[in-house]
Amino acid sequence: MSDKTRKTASANRTLTRREMLKLAGASAGGLLLQPGIARASEEIDPDNGASILFDATLCVGCKSCEEACKEWNHLPEEPAPVDDMTANTWTLVRQYESETIELYRKYQCMHCLHPGCVSVCTVGALTKTPEGPVVYDSSKCIGCRYCQYACPFGVPKFEWEKALGLIRKCTFCADRLADGLEPACVSVCPVGALAFGTRKEMLEEAHARIDQNPNQYIDHVYGEFEAGGTSVLYISSIPFSALGFPTLGNQPIAHASETLSVFTPLLLTSTIAVLSGIYWVTKRRNAIRESKEE
Repeated sequence: MSDKTRKTASANRTLTRREMLKLAGASAGGLLLQPGIARASEEIDPDNGASILFDATLCVGCKSCEEACKEWNHLPEEPAPVDDMTANTWTLVRQYESETIELYRKYQCMHCLHPGCVSVCTVGALTKTPEGPVVYDSSKCIGCRYCQYACPFGVPKFEWEKALGLIRKCTFCADRLADGLEPACVSVCPVGALAFGTRKEMLEEAHARIDQNPNQYIDHVYGEFEAGGTSVLYISSIPFSALGFPTLGNQPIAHASETLSVFTPLLLTSTIAVLSGIYWVTKRRNAIRESKEE
């Protein structure tokens, strides 16, 4: 190999390595720009935040809540029936059957008190408002989709059908709450399966129904403690596992995801440092070898 060819090849290798390090540095830099933004707010009073209580013993599966959600949020109809939430279906009612009874469950964002989705969002696209809703700002989103992996309920959905898709999910009708209105789903429920108020009021109502009708309900309010507590609460006559709910501990999911969000930039920075060291050593060896050959 001629000196000219050798030097050209060496220059090409240098460019490739530099581009790799530049890209890695940019990725880490994006995470390091706002190191504290991933943390969910600790300044929200959970007792006074907005809350929904769903009573599975009253729901008749009419799907009025689904229709109201789509109408208020201008969501298009699905081309085919769906059995899970999607980017265009933020509220979903599914039927469950046990050996003795048929019940329905309403799916929507749980609006956790310590939302994992908020804790991993490094750009602040997802935030927990003092009023209770977890809201999304598409103008800040970088499409990393960490929120999808952090949510234990599988709520955030990505618009896969679009080239520049966004994350979509229930907003708790934050715009309606700002005008003093109930969430759209609650406002149309014809049988009272959905109730709305502060979280303190909904917990009191849930426990009152259980205490007054111990044979009708299991003694458990789902969302009171799960994952650190949620703003959407459920009561039922059968175990919640039979209604498709995940079995979660009382520890906030955000605790683990915040640790990850803090650790990730450090890991990336360390990796870049190691790669830079390897690159420098390799370059030095190549220079020595080329000097000897000349």
